[in-house]
Amino acid sequence: MALTGIERIQKLLFDAFLAVCFILYRFLCARPTENKRKLPPVSNPLLAVSATQLAGRIRRREVSSVEVVQAYIDRIQQVNPLLNAVVKDRFSAALQEAAQVDKLIDEEPGGEEVLADRLPFLGVPLSVKESFGLQGMPHTSGIVSRRGVLAAADAPPVALLKRAGAIPLGVTNTSEGCMWAESHNHLYGITSNPYDLERMPGGSSGGEGSLLAAAGAVIGLGSDIGGSIRMPCFFNGVFGHKTTPGVVSNENQYPPYSGRHEEYASAGPMCRYAEDLLPMLKIMAGPNAPMLSLDEKVELKKLRFFNIPDDGGSPLVSPVSKELREIQKRVVERLEADLGLSVQEVRFPELRYGFRIWDAYMSLPDKEGKPPVPITEQFGEPGRPMWPMWEALKSLLGKSDHTVAAIGVSVLENTSWSRPSAFLVGLKEKLQKDVEELLGTDGVLLYPSHPRVAPKHHHALFRPFDFAYTGIINILGLPVTQCPLGLNGEGLPMGVQVVSGKLQDRLPLAVARYLENAFGGWREPPADIHRMKMV
Repeated sequence: MALTGIERIQKLLFDAFLAVCFILYRFLCARPTENKRKLPPVSNPLLAVSATQLAGRIRRREVSSVEVVQAYIDRIQQVNPLLNAVVKDRFSAALQEAAQVDKLIDEEPGGEEVLADRLPFLGVPLSVKESFGLQGMPHTSGIVSRRGVLAAADAPPVALLKRAGAIPLGVTNTSEGCMWAESHNHLYGITSNPYDLERMPGGSSGGEGSLLAAAGAVIGLGSDIGGSIRMPCFFNGVFGHKTTPGVVSNENQYPPYSGRHEEYASAGPMCRYAEDLLPMLKIMAGPNAPMLSLDEKVELKKLRFFNIPDDGGSPLVSPVSKELREIQKRVVERLEADLGLSVQEVRFPELRYGFRIWDAYMSLPDKEGKPPVPITEQFGEPGRPMWPMWEALKSLLGKSDHTVAAIGVSVLENTSWSRPSAFLVGLKEKLQKDVEELLGTDGVLLYPSHPRVAPKHHHALFRPFDFAYTGIINILGLPVTQCPLGLNGEGLPMGVQVVSGKLQDRLPLAVARYLENAFGGWREPPADIHRMKMV
């Protein structure tokens, strides 16, 4: 669907505003960074073990929880000055809780099997996206007006993971209001990608993705309404799963979901090792876990595999890069060679309108006719709503409490782009029907996670709709796992989305474990040679 004349003018004005802001930022506000900075190497072997294996070692008393928690605290203290991923820690409390875990293990009469069943992640460190309630910790989503707001209680998936024995180390950075592809806000600052500190780690769960990739965490918690788990996992070379909506509770997150957002939003696990995805999801789903049949064995050779190399050429979205096309092609070839099956390439022309469909459906009212809470209100909470054009003027002088991205999103909310149309609704309904019929209960679909590897800081402002590759999956309500596929020639992570039918989450989780074995999974970011010698 071509843009109307008015929409073209709106887009040109918006692009011009972004260009002016970016130029002013680069030349007036941004401080020069030291080139080629790298993280210190991962030296403690405890940091290179999955959470599942760590829990087993702790239960068997091969290592104490205190040792494991201290190893991760040490690593965070090493890398966080470079990454700005953790915005508030609880290290002292975590060490106390780890000591209590070690005491419990010493006193447990039932032994390892009882602990494994009752507390599967006992003593294992956990990182939490700051938009989730973690009792006593900041709960702002990077919004300046919420400075000082602390969570009064744990969000349900946080509480469930803690009940399973996991020990939170702190909360991680997000984009302002969790509404942008880069984790940057004027409360905590900007988070960097551990593979290249001049690049973005994605958003809104960018602090989680960055910390996991840097071996500052082994398991983490994210949320996703347009790609906020999958983009950070893709940019940082780790695993992330967007659950079938309605399975994991979305309560006690900020911003709260409204309108029909609950139909598209999902909390889910983020981790470095694929074997941790399923047990994490099983815990986070709580009483809804039986809906997913996660204990049912998946035989990959009995699945039907499909491949979509791109969205068909949307004028609003970057073309998929050659390197990402090639790596996805290699996945297809590897599947066919290893499993003795044929991967069918399919096309859905409706995917060209992925962003427009996502945008339209995000603005729909709920069943009672109540529209979503305006973004401007969420950005101003608990005070007055944000005035986008006033903030745009202030931002040109470096005086706004809001990022350029947040202002831009607020401006776009008030354009005709966010109005549903019969044309877009028809496209979505046809796409939904065709994809669900294709996948059924045994189909798996490969689709690009993003059209390009991690961009440099702020460059997402010039291609703001590239998240359409993840966002359209939200609107379809399908479960999907982002899987890392090694590094490109510049040492940046590549990956692919693995999609299945509703409630068939176990299928992409099984494929994730296969792809980890086939392509190596997480790779340690390049280390600072000088620091390596010092160590």
